[in-house]
Amino acid sequence: MRGCCCRDYWFVSREEFDRRLANGDFLEWVEWPWGEHKRAGTLWSEIERITGSGRPVLLELETGGALAVRDRIPGSVTIFITAPNREELERRLRARGTESEGEIEERLVQALEQSKLAGEFSYTIVNDRLERAIDELEGIVRREIATAGTISEP
Repeated sequence: MRGCCCRDYWFVSREEFDRRLANGDFLEWVEWPWGEHKRAGTLWSEIERITGSGRPVLLELETGGALAVRDRIPGSVTIFITAPNREELERRLRARGTESEGEIEERLVQALEQSKLAGEFSYTIVNDRLERAIDELEGIVRREIATAGTISEP
């Protein structure tokens, strides 16, 4: 089955995902216990396409995926972004209104587990004030791109 492109994602059948997984086509992948699409991954071919054009790759990943990328691509920079505390994370999840009560509880448990891995990342940003967190993220990305020295502007 052909994938369907939806902005930054391609949706494929379970069979296609399993085939690509067995072929080693994914740089990283993750499976969630909630949501309509329970598995997602980053294809090596997409990384190669982007880096082949001389552009940086910026991925938004779950903790496990980010650490897999770090381990598989030397020099990768990882940034752990977190809410200031559990209560604020819960408030944000409830305000979105996109998860059931059970899914919210699962996400809170997952967030606690993920927070234990924050020290494994190159940087940590506490998203307590959105504008400040954005500025911090932009600063890190700009510094890292400048340090790499191989990136051309789009």
